[in-house]
Amino acid sequence: MPEAVIVSALRTPIGTAGKGSLRDTTAFELAHQIVTATVDELGRLDVDPARIDDLILAEGLHGGGVIARHAAVTAGLLSVPGLALNRHCAAGQGAVQTAAASVRAGMDSLVIAGGVNSASTAPRALTRVGEEWVPWMSPSHPDRPDAPNRDMSITVGWNAAVEAGVTREEMDAWALRSHLNAIAAIEEGRFKEEIVPVDTPHGVFAVDEHPRRETSMEKLASLKPLHPEIEGFSITAGNACGANDAAAALTVASSELGLPALATVRSWASVAVDPARTGLAPVEAIPKALARAGMSVADVDVFEINEAFAAMCVATVKLLDIDPDRVNVSGSGCSLGHPVAASGARMLVSLVHELRRRGGGVGVAAMCAGGGMGSATVIEVPAP
Repeated sequence: MPEAVIVSALRTPIGTAGKGSLRDTTAFELAHQIVTATVDELGRLDVDPARIDDLILAEGLHGGGVIARHAAVTAGLLSVPGLALNRHCAAGQGAVQTAAASVRAGMDSLVIAGGVNSASTAPRALTRVGEEWVPWMSPSHPDRPDAPNRDMSITVGWNAAVEAGVTREEMDAWALRSHLNAIAAIEEGRFKEEIVPVDTPHGVFAVDEHPRRETSMEKLASLKPLHPEIEGFSITAGNACGANDAAAALTVASSELGLPALATVRSWASVAVDPARTGLAPVEAIPKALARAGMSVADVDVFEINEAFAAMCVATVKLLDIDPDRVNVSGSGCSLGHPVAASGARMLVSLVHELRRRGGGVGVAAMCAGGGMGSATVIEVPAP
């Protein structure tokens, strides 16, 4: 089988939903801009756009259309079909995994894959209950008292904290570390090569805007729990992810094309657990993906573990005995934000560039996903 190699890895800056720089930029426009930038990047590699076999974009809450095909048309890729993919929070990773599978199977040679999320402009749906029309959102799993399908602070964050024994202080400390790491990455220009500035109605947007420079342990400790009625509940807005807008795309190519490889997709795995244990799904997904690559936790140089809640990230690090200094070195959901459908692809983009900055190595991107799912992807960046 040919190897599935990543030959481009780009993302937009991440906006704060509702009030940030991307508040009036639709998912369709974000998709257009990231796909156009990716085609331009392929042009610098002397790749004819006609060689692109498919475009796979994760999307959420956009009414069942295929944003990928829409973006292909607006980018002038009239012969490129599109595929919409949804695995909740892990959808962006799923798009890249699907592309890698097709390439390794020899069905496709060049696929653009990623995700797009506009929480700011997502349409709102209605459903009829009796004679009334009420707001509706597709549930990730059947509603249960121990795993509400409308309150991930309990289902994902709190349940993981209780099972793994994660304290409020540990959650807040992890969230603060996330902000400090993200701010340091921005100031040091670590994201410069991976970010494509976005033209918006409010000007050019080029720098992630969600990290909080003024955050401190004192400020985090002062925030009220989201559920004070639950004894000991310690999930707050400060140790949870944000609601965000962004897009990310990677080009997955067959090694037989001979294009310069930024990274090789070594393996991946998706898992399922009881919905009440959603936050702990990465604990199963990471070892499974690594085993498929013939590796273990000790072989990994950098981890990206999405901070849907600081609690589930701390729990994963604890239960898998991962060195925290190798995790989310440039921030994650608590600081950069969690543009749901784009997050998995964004993590892979950042992981590729971080490993290249370090001179190569092995990286793992992992996350939980609504409904009791989790996913992990193993990549390897060659030494220069």
